[in-house]
Amino acid sequence: MSDILIRDREVRAEALLEAEPVPSTARRRRVLTDALKHVWLALSALVLLLALGFALFPSVFASGDPLVGVPADKLQAPSTAHWFGTDNIGRDVFTRVVHGSGLSLTATLLAVGIALVVGSLIGLISGAVGGLVDAVLMRIVDVLLSIPTLLLSLALVTALGFGTVNVAIAVGVTLIANFARVMRSEVLRVRRSLYVEAAYASGVRWFDVFRRHILRNSYGPVIALAAVEFGMAVLAVSALSFLGFGAVPPTPEWGSLISEGRNFLATAWWMTTLPGLVIVAVVLSAHRLGHALERRSE
Repeated sequence: MSDILIRDREVRAEALLEAEPVPSTARRRRVLTDALKHVWLALSALVLLLALGFALFPSVFASGDPLVGVPADKLQAPSTAHWFGTDNIGRDVFTRVVHGSGLSLTATLLAVGIALVVGSLIGLISGAVGGLVDAVLMRIVDVLLSIPTLLLSLALVTALGFGTVNVAIAVGVTLIANFARVMRSEVLRVRRSLYVEAAYASGVRWFDVFRRHILRNSYGPVIALAAVEFGMAVLAVSALSFLGFGAVPPTPEWGSLISEGRNFLATAWWMTTLPGLVIVAVVLSAHRLGHALERRSE
């Protein structure tokens, strides 16, 4: 009798072991991928916070004067004394990158703000009103989309004049079409939803339906797009600054720093490479956070 009980317990134990899920290779890979995504997301947020800190508190990260150099220290390679090396007149490149963050990021935020407000308003009116208004506004948006971004921004900044604010306005105008398209598509999607039709059927006024339901449920993807376009705006602002349309030298900007070092690539690669890597890090981090926000808004 005892042998039978022991055998029965062994069979039950084997059945329980077989019933326990064994993590597969695919599951382990998925867990590892998710963990890496969270790590990259955290690093992206850290990079953007660091760039924001550079812009808001430059003296905390680099206390030196970005406009004054020491001729005896010119063209020194990166070291503990000069993290990004020095330029052709002895100015610390890291100090100039930190102090140049203020103008570059201010222009970028202004450009994205202009595109977000104007583009969202155009898309909102187009999707909500429809008809002839929708047709006219979307043809204007199609014209903006048909012109290459850099060419349009160059034409606008040439017409407006040089300066950081004019660069921001030019870049902001080139981004309006993207925000208008996304907002219009979201408004049209929400307008066709069942809860909006039920609100209309219950006698709710058009303005209340628009404010409570359509507008509230349409701005999520637009905010995610703003994070993605922030990276594109950084590139556009830096490109115009590189071409000499930004702040007047010797005021540092990210694009102008790369332009200043292009004649010293053979002897002082750090003058262009390291500021360029800062731009790349900010752009990639903005894209990463933007895509994460886009997935959450879906």
